[in-house]
Amino acid sequence: MSADNSGGNVSVPLRNLLNSIQCIRDRVRDGESKESDGQFHLSSFWVSLNQAVKVVNQEATKLSLAFSKPPPPSQQDVETLSSSALQSVLGLATVYYWLPKSRGVSLRRKVREATVEVLEAVAQLVEVILSAPLQSLSQEQLISTGGVWSACDHFATLPQDNKKAVLMVLSDQIGVVKDAIDEMEQALSEAQDPYSDVLDIDQEPRGNQDTYWSEKDRRVIGPCQGLMKAAAACLKKLTSVVKANGDVSTSQNLAQLDDLADITKEISPGLDDLALCLYPPMEYSGVESNVSKLAALLKKVLEIIRSSHVCGESQLTWVQFLEGAVDHNLQKAKDLIQQDS
Repeated sequence: MSADNSGGNVSVPLRNLLNSIQCIRDRVRDGESKESDGQFHLSSFWVSLNQAVKVVNQEATKLSLAFSKPPPPSQQDVETLSSSALQSVLGLATVYYWLPKSRGVSLRRKVREATVEVLEAVAQLVEVILSAPLQSLSQEQLISTGGVWSACDHFATLPQDNKKAVLMVLSDQIGVVKDAIDEMEQALSEAQDPYSDVLDIDQEPRGNQDTYWSEKDRRVIGPCQGLMKAAAACLKKLTSVVKANGDVSTSQNLAQLDDLADITKEISPGLDDLALCLYPPMEYSGVESNVSKLAALLKKVLEIIRSSHVCGESQLTWVQFLEGAVDHNLQKAKDLIQQDS
């Protein structure tokens, strides 16, 4: 027996609930909060937000349990459950909107992402209930209910202020950049033909340089790797100084932290573009273009670090060192590319 065929038409309140949740989710994803005219207390916000998440979790669980075994709930019961679930979702969205952008864009993005994740999980649960038979608890419904719990649990790991939010962004970037560097080093250390693993066992190795690096290719890769490592060092050093000197007490400092988070998120795509064009057959003009773009981005990152409140006199030494490393590797890559051309 499906939701459409149960006693009373229980699908109507469920479909209304689903449509409402999806509308709220879209508004949270795309909308902007209003700056509070009154005094905003971050600590009170977190108390209210965590309570709102707890209520959503409870109401979603009640809804799932009601459809976990026969007999199915009556239409009136479903209307009551749907109304309570909708009120909990509205409550969560309302509390999210309390958080003003002036407390940090990076923080607000993290809270928004987590809120949208919960709304999507509840919507998915309602969709499964609508589509699954009611005789027994389906595997899909178990998974969807667990998805709601997992999304709600995510709130316990959220950064509590903009400094912590920026540090989370930096940590993610360090991981991505490290993976790209490790992947390139592994490719270089393996067989001469980096595509040998995709050839059939009985297929003859292809005797052309479209499948492996020439000696010149490998020389060019050297300074490109140096630039990648400079990017990794920059992110690690920045993380250290944000931990030590990051300040969220003024709007200017909050904005500077957001600027640092935004610019560093451009590093991994730039590094990926460079790494991708290093694989054979290497096209030198593409390598030169991407190495120049990554170098320019790193110089921009270092300049923003230099002008921000996290950079004191003691930090200027490593900023200058990394600027020199970027220039050195860029010039070396260009010189090697131009050789014998």
